[in-house]
Amino acid sequence: MKKDRPTWDFYFMEIAGIVSKRSTCKRRNVGAVAVKDKRILSTGYNGAPIGLTHCIDSGCLRERLNVASGERHELCRGLHAEQNAIIQAAYHGVSINGADIYSTHLPCSICIKMIINAGIIRVFYLDGYSDDLAMELVNESGIILKKVEMKT
Repeated sequence: MKKDRPTWDFYFMEIAGIVSKRSTCKRRNVGAVAVKDKRILSTGYNGAPIGLTHCIDSGCLRERLNVASGERHELCRGLHAEQNAIIQAAYHGVSINGADIYSTHLPCSICIKMIINAGIIRVFYLDGYSDDLAMELVNESGIILKKVEMKT
C-alpha cells in the first residue's frame, strides 16, 4: 500500500514554519529554508543578532515609533529570516548560488536584493507582504516567485 507523501514544496514550507517558531520578533514570526537539489543548505528566522537582546525581551522599537509594516526596515533590532538563512550559509561556507528559498512570508525589498546577489533563483512563500519595491525587483531580476498552497 502506497503512503501519501507531501510534495517537496509542502515539505520545505512546513520546515520553514517550524523554523519560524524560533523567531524572537514581537510583530511577525518568519522562517526561511535555503534548498538546492532537494537538500537543506541553511535555515533562518527573524531575530536580533547573536548575543544581543531579543525584541521579545527589550520591546519592539518599531511598535514604539508606530512604524507601519513594510516601511523603514532599518528601524529594527532584528534580521529577517531570509537574511539569516543567507548569513548562516556564508558563515558555514555553504554556497547557495542556484538555490531556492522557502519563506513563510514574501521577502521584503532588502531581502529580495540579498536573494538576488546570493544567486537564489526561486522564492517560495506562504503569505504576502506589503512591499511594492520588492515586487518591482523580483520582476526586473527574473527571480521566479511562487506562492505555496499548503495541501498534501
